[in-house]
Amino acid sequence: MTLAIEAHGLVKRYGKTVALDGIDLELEQARVLGVLGPNGAGKTTAVRILATLLKPDAGTARVGGHDVVHDAKAVRRIIGLTGQYASVDEDLTGIQNLVMIGQLLDLNRAQARARADELLAEFDLTDAGKRLTKTYSGGMRRRLDLAASLIGRPDVVFLDEPTTGLDPAKRDDVWDMIRVLTGMGTTVLLTTQYLEEADALANEITVIDHGKIIAHDTPQGLKRQVGGQTLEVRPSNPADLERVRPLLAKVGTRAPEQPAPDQLSVPVTDDHALTTIVGELAREGISVSELSLRLPSLDEVFYSLTGTKQNADADDSPVTAPETQEGVLAR
Repeated sequence: MTLAIEAHGLVKRYGKTVALDGIDLELEQARVLGVLGPNGAGKTTAVRILATLLKPDAGTARVGGHDVVHDAKAVRRIIGLTGQYASVDEDLTGIQNLVMIGQLLDLNRAQARARADELLAEFDLTDAGKRLTKTYSGGMRRRLDLAASLIGRPDVVFLDEPTTGLDPAKRDDVWDMIRVLTGMGTTVLLTTQYLEEADALANEITVIDHGKIIAHDTPQGLKRQVGGQTLEVRPSNPADLERVRPLLAKVGTRAPEQPAPDQLSVPVTDDHALTTIVGELAREGISVSELSLRLPSLDEVFYSLTGTKQNADADDSPVTAPETQEGVLAR
Protein backbone atom coordinates (compact mmCIF):
# COMPACT_ATOMS: atom_id res chain seq x y z
CA MET A 1 0.00 0.00 0.00
CA THR A 2 1.48 3.34 -1.09
CA LEU A 3 0.48 6.17 1.21
CA ALA A 4 0.24 9.72 -0.09
CA ILE A 5 -0.45 11.11 3.40
CA GLU A 6 0.45 9.59 6.74
CA ALA A 7 0.38 11.26 10.12
CA HIS A 8 0.93 9.80 13.55
CA GLY A 9 0.22 11.36 16.92
CA LEU A 10 -0.13 14.94 15.68
CA VAL A 11 -0.46 17.44 18.53
CA LYS A 12 -0.89 21.19 18.27
CA ARG A 13 -1.52 23.58 21.15
CA TYR A 14 -2.31 27.28 21.29
CA GLY A 15 -1.59 28.21 24.85
CA LYS A 16 -3.94 26.10 26.98
CA THR A 17 -6.08 25.20 23.98
CA VAL A 18 -5.37 21.81 22.43
CA ALA A 19 -6.29 22.05 18.75
CA LEU A 20 -5.03 18.57 17.87
CA ASP A 21 -4.71 15.85 20.47
CA GLY A 22 -2.72 13.02 18.91
CA ILE A 23 -4.50 12.36 15.61
CA ASP A 24 -3.48 9.71 13.07
CA LEU A 25 -4.28 9.95 9.36
CA GLU A 26 -3.51 7.69 6.42
CA LEU A 27 -4.55 8.15 2.81
CA GLU A 28 -3.60 6.07 -0.20
CA GLN A 29 -2.73 7.62 -3.54
CA ALA A 30 -5.51 8.73 -5.89
CA ARG A 31 -8.18 8.65 -3.19
CA VAL A 32 -10.27 11.30 -1.44
CA LEU A 33 -10.35 11.64 2.33
CA GLY A 34 -13.17 13.76 3.69
CA VAL A 35 -12.44 15.38 7.05
CA LEU A 36 -15.51 16.46 8.99
CA GLY A 37 -15.99 18.04 12.37
CA PRO A 38 -17.83 20.83 14.18
CA ASN A 39 -16.45 24.34 14.56
CA GLY A 40 -13.12 24.30 16.38
CA ALA A 41 -12.62 20.55 15.92
CA GLY A 42 -9.09 20.90 14.50
CA LYS A 43 -9.67 20.27 10.79
CA THR A 44 -7.94 23.38 9.49
CA THR A 45 -5.07 22.96 11.94
CA ALA A 46 -4.44 19.48 10.54
CA VAL A 47 -4.48 20.81 6.97
CA ARG A 48 -2.04 23.60 7.82
CA ILE A 49 0.39 21.14 9.38
CA LEU A 50 0.23 18.78 6.40
CA ALA A 51 0.69 21.74 4.03
CA THR A 52 3.78 22.93 6.01
CA LEU A 53 2.13 26.17 7.17
CA LEU A 54 2.34 25.09 10.82
CA LYS A 55 4.72 22.88 12.76
CA PRO A 56 3.23 20.27 15.09
CA ASP A 57 4.14 20.31 18.76
CA ALA A 58 4.39 16.52 18.70
CA GLY A 59 3.96 13.68 16.24
CA THR A 60 5.10 13.16 12.68
CA ALA A 61 3.59 13.57 9.24
CA ARG A 62 4.71 12.70 5.74
CA VAL A 63 3.22 13.79 2.42
CA GLY A 64 4.37 11.99 -0.69
CA GLY A 65 7.02 10.31 1.44
CA HIS A 66 8.49 13.63 2.63
CA ASP A 67 8.51 14.76 6.24
CA VAL A 68 6.47 17.96 6.59
CA VAL A 69 8.91 19.46 9.10
CA HIS A 70 12.34 18.26 8.01
CA ASP A 71 11.69 18.19 4.26
CA ALA A 72 9.10 20.96 3.93
CA LYS A 73 10.44 22.25 0.60
CA ALA A 74 10.00 18.85 -1.02
CA VAL A 75 6.43 18.68 0.30
CA ARG A 76 5.64 22.12 -1.11
CA ARG A 77 6.79 21.05 -4.55
CA ILE A 78 4.17 18.32 -4.82
CA ILE A 79 1.10 19.85 -3.16
CA GLY A 80 -1.62 22.34 -3.92
CA LEU A 81 -3.68 24.13 -1.30
CA THR A 82 -6.95 25.98 -1.33
CA GLY A 83 -7.72 27.47 2.06
CA GLN A 84 -11.01 28.63 3.48
CA TYR A 85 -10.55 32.12 2.09
CA ALA A 86 -9.48 33.12 -1.42
CA SER A 87 -5.87 34.27 -1.30
CA VAL A 88 -5.44 35.76 -4.75
CA ASP A 89 -3.95 39.24 -5.23
CA GLU A 90 -6.79 41.69 -5.81
CA ASP A 91 -4.56 44.16 -7.65
CA LEU A 92 -3.66 41.65 -10.36
CA THR A 93 -5.86 40.25 -13.10
CA GLY A 94 -6.92 36.63 -13.07
CA ILE A 95 -4.33 35.75 -15.70
CA GLN A 96 -1.59 37.61 -13.84
CA ASN A 97 -2.36 35.76 -10.63
CA LEU A 98 -2.10 32.37 -12.29
CA VAL A 99 0.98 33.22 -14.33
CA MET A 100 2.76 34.52 -11.22
CA ILE A 101 2.07 31.29 -9.35
CA GLY A 102 3.12 29.22 -12.36
CA GLN A 103 6.45 31.04 -12.47
CA LEU A 104 6.92 30.48 -8.73
CA LEU A 105 6.58 26.80 -9.60
CA ASP A 106 9.45 27.13 -12.10
CA LEU A 107 7.34 27.22 -15.26
CA ASN A 108 8.67 29.60 -17.87
CA ARG A 109 6.40 32.47 -18.84
CA ALA A 110 5.00 30.73 -21.92
CA GLN A 111 4.27 27.55 -19.97
CA ALA A 112 2.71 29.51 -17.13
CA ARG A 113 0.50 31.47 -19.53
CA ALA A 114 -0.63 28.30 -21.34
CA ARG A 115 -1.51 26.62 -18.06
CA ALA A 116 -3.31 29.78 -16.86
CA ASP A 117 -5.41 29.90 -20.03
CA GLU A 118 -6.26 26.22 -19.62
CA LEU A 119 -7.42 26.64 -16.02
CA LEU A 120 -9.36 29.83 -16.70
CA ALA A 121 -11.30 27.91 -19.34
CA GLU A 122 -11.92 24.95 -17.00
CA PHE A 123 -13.26 27.26 -14.28
CA ASP A 124 -15.35 29.38 -16.67
CA LEU A 125 -13.22 32.49 -16.08
CA THR A 126 -11.81 33.13 -19.54
CA ASP A 127 -13.90 36.26 -20.12
CA ALA A 128 -12.89 37.63 -16.72
CA GLY A 129 -9.23 36.70 -17.04
CA LYS A 130 -8.07 40.19 -18.00
CA ARG A 131 -10.06 41.95 -15.29
CA LEU A 132 -8.60 42.93 -11.93
CA THR A 133 -9.48 40.34 -9.32
CA LYS A 134 -10.92 43.05 -7.06
CA THR A 135 -13.83 43.27 -9.52
CA TYR A 136 -14.65 39.56 -9.16
CA SER A 137 -17.60 38.26 -7.19
CA GLY A 138 -16.88 36.07 -4.18
CA GLY A 139 -17.65 32.93 -6.17
CA MET A 140 -15.34 33.98 -9.00
CA ARG A 141 -12.48 34.61 -6.57
CA ARG A 142 -13.07 31.19 -5.07
CA ARG A 143 -12.84 29.55 -8.48
CA LEU A 144 -9.67 31.48 -9.28
CA ASP A 145 -8.18 30.34 -5.97
CA LEU A 146 -9.01 26.73 -6.83
CA ALA A 147 -7.40 27.15 -10.22
CA ALA A 148 -4.28 28.54 -8.57
CA SER A 149 -3.93 25.43 -6.42
CA LEU A 150 -3.84 23.27 -9.56
CA ILE A 151 -1.29 25.25 -11.59
CA GLY A 152 1.56 22.86 -10.88
CA ARG A 153 -0.48 19.68 -11.41
CA PRO A 154 0.17 18.64 -7.80
CA ASP A 155 0.32 15.04 -6.61
CA VAL A 156 -1.60 15.91 -3.44
CA VAL A 157 -4.24 18.62 -3.10
CA PHE A 158 -5.57 19.99 0.17
CA LEU A 159 -9.01 21.51 -0.23
CA ASP A 160 -10.18 23.30 2.91
CA GLU A 161 -13.89 23.91 2.33
CA PRO A 162 -13.32 24.52 -1.39
CA THR A 163 -16.91 25.14 -2.45
CA THR A 164 -17.91 27.65 0.22
CA GLY A 165 -19.55 30.61 -1.50
CA LEU A 166 -20.20 28.80 -4.80
CA ASP A 167 -23.65 28.38 -6.25
CA PRO A 168 -24.87 24.79 -6.75
CA ALA A 169 -23.92 24.67 -10.45
CA LYS A 170 -20.35 25.85 -9.81
CA ARG A 171 -20.10 23.52 -6.85
CA ASP A 172 -21.02 20.62 -9.14
CA ASP A 173 -18.26 21.76 -11.52
CA VAL A 174 -15.74 21.60 -8.68
CA TRP A 175 -16.98 18.13 -7.74
CA ASP A 176 -16.46 17.00 -11.32
CA MET A 177 -12.94 18.44 -11.31
CA ILE A 178 -12.09 16.58 -8.10
CA ARG A 179 -13.27 13.35 -9.70
CA VAL A 180 -11.11 14.08 -12.75
CA LEU A 181 -8.11 14.78 -10.51
CA THR A 182 -8.41 11.49 -8.66
CA GLY A 183 -8.90 9.71 -11.97
CA MET A 184 -5.54 11.13 -13.04
CA GLY A 185 -3.88 9.85 -9.85
CA THR A 186 -4.08 12.95 -7.65
CA THR A 187 -4.74 12.48 -3.95
CA VAL A 188 -7.24 14.84 -2.29
CA LEU A 189 -7.78 15.70 1.37
CA LEU A 190 -11.06 17.56 1.61
CA THR A 191 -12.56 19.39 4.56
CA THR A 192 -16.10 20.52 3.97
CA GLN A 193 -19.14 22.04 5.65
CA TYR A 194 -21.40 20.29 3.14
CA LEU A 195 -21.99 16.74 4.27
CA GLU A 196 -23.48 15.75 0.92
CA GLU A 197 -20.16 16.83 -0.61
CA ALA A 198 -18.23 14.36 1.52
CA ASP A 199 -20.84 11.70 0.77
CA ALA A 200 -20.51 12.29 -2.98
CA LEU A 201 -16.73 12.54 -3.21
CA ALA A 202 -14.92 10.84 -0.35
CA ASN A 203 -13.66 7.26 -0.42
CA GLU A 204 -13.13 7.52 3.32
CA ILE A 205 -14.30 9.94 6.00
CA THR A 206 -12.57 10.95 9.22
CA VAL A 207 -14.61 12.75 11.87
CA ILE A 208 -12.67 15.00 14.27
CA ASP A 209 -14.08 16.49 17.45
CA HIS A 210 -12.18 18.41 20.13
CA GLY A 211 -8.90 17.59 18.40
CA LYS A 212 -9.44 13.82 18.43
CA ILE A 213 -10.54 11.40 15.75
CA ILE A 214 -13.87 9.95 16.87
CA ALA A 215 -14.74 7.95 13.75
CA HIS A 216 -13.17 6.77 10.50
CA ASP A 217 -14.75 4.64 7.79
CA THR A 218 -16.23 4.77 4.32
CA PRO A 219 -19.40 6.88 4.03
CA GLN A 220 -21.52 3.71 3.93
CA GLY A 221 -19.57 2.21 6.82
CA LEU A 222 -20.18 5.26 8.98
CA LYS A 223 -23.88 5.13 8.23
CA ARG A 224 -24.01 1.50 9.29
CA GLN A 225 -22.05 2.25 12.47
CA VAL A 226 -24.70 4.68 13.61
CA GLY A 227 -27.14 1.85 13.33
CA GLY A 228 -30.06 0.54 11.43
CA GLN A 229 -32.05 1.59 8.43
CA THR A 230 -35.21 3.62 8.04
CA LEU A 231 -38.28 2.43 6.17
CA GLU A 232 -40.36 5.26 4.71
CA VAL A 233 -43.86 4.98 3.25
CA ARG A 234 -45.98 7.63 1.56
CA PRO A 235 -49.45 6.28 0.66
CA SER A 236 -51.01 7.51 -2.55
CA ASN A 237 -54.06 8.51 -0.53
CA PRO A 238 -53.13 10.44 2.66
CA ALA A 239 -56.30 9.10 4.24
CA ASP A 240 -54.56 5.69 4.36
CA LEU A 241 -51.89 6.92 6.79
CA GLU A 242 -53.63 5.45 9.81
CA ARG A 243 -54.02 2.11 8.02
CA VAL A 244 -50.28 2.08 7.27
CA ARG A 245 -49.24 2.95 10.82
CA PRO A 246 -49.95 -0.46 12.44
CA LEU A 247 -48.31 -2.24 9.51
CA LEU A 248 -45.09 -0.30 10.05
CA ALA A 249 -45.29 -0.91 13.79
CA LYS A 250 -45.06 -4.65 13.08
CA VAL A 251 -41.70 -4.37 11.28
CA GLY A 252 -40.15 -1.42 13.12
CA THR A 253 -38.06 -1.27 16.28
CA ARG A 254 -40.18 1.53 17.72
CA ALA A 255 -43.43 3.37 17.02
CA PRO A 256 -43.65 4.94 13.55
CA GLU A 257 -42.94 8.65 13.20
CA GLN A 258 -44.52 11.14 10.83
CA PRO A 259 -41.69 13.23 9.26
CA ALA A 260 -44.13 14.80 6.78
CA PRO A 261 -47.93 15.25 6.73
CA ASP A 262 -48.34 12.46 4.18
CA GLN A 263 -45.46 10.17 5.18
CA LEU A 264 -44.60 7.67 7.91
CA SER A 265 -41.19 6.24 8.80
CA VAL A 266 -39.84 3.68 11.21
CA PRO A 267 -36.36 2.32 12.03
CA VAL A 268 -35.84 -1.33 11.09
CA THR A 269 -33.12 -3.86 11.74
CA ASP A 270 -32.64 -5.46 8.33
CA ASP A 271 -33.54 -5.49 4.64
CA HIS A 272 -36.33 -8.04 5.11
CA ALA A 273 -38.60 -5.31 6.46
CA LEU A 274 -39.00 -3.94 2.95
CA THR A 275 -40.29 -7.17 1.43
CA THR A 276 -42.50 -7.74 4.47
CA ILE A 277 -44.16 -4.32 4.23
CA VAL A 278 -44.68 -4.71 0.46
CA GLY A 279 -46.65 -7.86 1.13
CA GLU A 280 -48.65 -6.27 3.97
CA LEU A 281 -49.55 -3.24 1.85
CA ALA A 282 -50.64 -5.46 -1.02
CA ARG A 283 -52.87 -7.57 1.23
CA GLU A 284 -54.51 -4.44 2.61
CA GLY A 285 -54.95 -2.97 -0.87
CA ILE A 286 -53.00 0.18 0.01
CA SER A 287 -51.20 1.82 -2.91
CA VAL A 288 -48.16 4.00 -2.27
CA SER A 289 -46.50 6.84 -4.15
CA GLU A 290 -43.20 6.33 -2.32
CA LEU A 291 -41.63 3.38 -0.54
CA SER A 292 -37.96 3.36 0.43
CA LEU A 293 -35.41 1.75 2.72
CA ARG A 294 -32.41 3.93 3.47
CA LEU A 295 -29.35 4.12 5.67
CA PRO A 296 -28.99 7.20 7.90
CA SER A 297 -27.92 10.33 6.05
CA LEU A 298 -24.42 11.64 6.68
CA ASP A 299 -26.07 14.56 8.48
CA GLU A 300 -27.68 12.11 10.88
CA VAL A 301 -24.36 10.31 11.34
CA PHE A 302 -22.59 13.59 12.07
CA TYR A 303 -25.18 14.61 14.62
CA SER A 304 -25.08 11.20 16.27
CA LEU A 305 -21.29 11.27 16.57
CA THR A 306 -20.77 14.89 17.63
CA GLY A 307 -24.09 16.03 19.03
CA THR A 308 -24.00 19.12 16.81
CA LYS A 309 -25.51 20.13 13.49
CA GLN A 310 -22.95 20.74 10.76
CA ASN A 311 -22.84 24.36 9.59
CA ALA A 312 -20.56 27.02 8.18
CA ASP A 313 -17.13 26.61 9.72
CA ALA A 314 -15.21 29.86 9.48
CA ASP A 315 -12.02 28.50 11.00
CA ASP A 316 -10.79 26.35 13.84
CA SER A 317 -7.38 27.63 14.75
CA PRO A 318 -5.59 30.92 15.30
CA VAL A 319 -3.88 32.19 12.18
CA THR A 320 -0.17 31.88 12.81
CA ALA A 321 1.03 31.75 9.22
CA PRO A 322 -0.27 33.48 6.10
CA GLU A 323 -2.48 31.00 4.28
CA THR A 324 -1.54 32.07 0.80
CA GLN A 325 -0.42 30.37 -2.33
CA GLU A 326 2.91 32.18 -2.02
CA GLY A 327 3.35 30.77 1.49
CA VAL A 328 2.85 27.25 0.24
CA LEU A 329 4.97 27.71 -2.85
CA ALA A 330 7.95 29.35 -1.20
CA ARG A 331 11.16 27.49 -1.93
